[in-house]
Amino acid sequence: MKIAMIGTGYVGLVSGACFSDFGHDVVCVDKDSSKIDALHAGRMPIYEPGLDSLVAANVAAGRLSFTTELAPAVAGADAVFIAVGTPSRRGDGHADLSYVFGAAEELAATLSHDCVIVTKSTVPVGTGDEVERILREGAPGRAHSVASNPEFLREGAAIGDFKRPDRIVIGAEDVRGEAVLREVYRPLFLNEAPILITRRRTAEMIKYAANAFLATKITFINEIADLCEAVGAEVQDVARGIGLDNRIGAKFLHAGPGYGGSCFPKDTLALLKTAQDNDVPLRLVEATVQANDLRKRAMGRKIVTALGGNARGKTVALLGLTFKPNTDDMRDSPSLAIVQTLIDAGARVTAYDPEGMAIAAPLMPDVEMKDSAYAAAAGADAVAIVTEWDAFRALDLARLGAGMTDKLLVDLRNIYRRDEVARHGFRHIAIGTRGE
Repeated sequence: MKIAMIGTGYVGLVSGACFSDFGHDVVCVDKDSSKIDALHAGRMPIYEPGLDSLVAANVAAGRLSFTTELAPAVAGADAVFIAVGTPSRRGDGHADLSYVFGAAEELAATLSHDCVIVTKSTVPVGTGDEVERILREGAPGRAHSVASNPEFLREGAAIGDFKRPDRIVIGAEDVRGEAVLREVYRPLFLNEAPILITRRRTAEMIKYAANAFLATKITFINEIADLCEAVGAEVQDVARGIGLDNRIGAKFLHAGPGYGGSCFPKDTLALLKTAQDNDVPLRLVEATVQANDLRKRAMGRKIVTALGGNARGKTVALLGLTFKPNTDDMRDSPSLAIVQTLIDAGARVTAYDPEGMAIAAPLMPDVEMKDSAYAAAAGADAVAIVTEWDAFRALDLARLGAGMTDKLLVDLRNIYRRDEVARHGFRHIAIGTRGE
């Protein structure tokens, strides 16, 4: 099939590359000429493991191409996917749908044949209805079909998630839209990937409900971790104990400094705004958003407390800046609030991240970026693990401590065991566990 993908951001580029790897003919379109030029040169605009080689292979095979021109990209397309950004709108937290609606307007003016238009961007319930209205009014002679196909990709594992999905959700209002999307995803039938066919509004709600539930699960175990610290319980054992219950499951029960990234923060806010607009209270989601925001600065205060309650004139080395490993995404990363809390407390902050420093540096102008974990720790009074990169799981603790002024390890991801670091003379502060 011929597919056009509007947007070469995280969702658009990964989806386009994977569709082409299935054998479809895919053209990715983006107005940002610098992105397209970089892709033509083989440079990825995002860091995602395996994406560069996947793109290169399919470009070489002639199944994947990039352009800034919409008309030739959509000419003869069986399906056009809209995969543009929907960031939180300034001032009110609603999803900014201007890019989605802009794409729909351009498609109405450009498409010369009846086509299936698929919204892959994360959008509030009812967005597909508005896209359909724009297409109908902008191209009254056409019979376009508008469908919803939300993505469920984890940054750092997106290619595997796309090719081996838990489920494929298709929200369609007519037989044609459903049939085309079934054909698009036919290669995954061999993997017996479950396909859920719903109405369009239901598909849009599934995406938001899924992200809100996962965000709530993360926030729940973080609050349980705080209680564990207060009563002398071990949150990792608690998480295992409840996660073995099949009704609960073990995933997203890892206590830490709070969730961040491109999805959970903006999607929970957008869901709340939709609920408010419809006079439906979502108290659990409201509490989740508030608790997560408070937790990030609380983690900065946790480091200050570990330093004896006074960080002025002391140096803290942060290991990891991105919101999670295997990405360079800094959006709503807990490290942003942690850094600000430490700077406000008078601390000097150094940092190292395997992939995120180029993006982090302008966001953290007072932080000294270093070229390794050991360089960041040199002269530090404390090292704090903020992101659980694999590179931090087997640090040479003797080497790390040798250059430090004081051997204090604040493990905000519970990577290390206390007895393990104690053998190297470290004081160890973790999440959801008893004191030193």
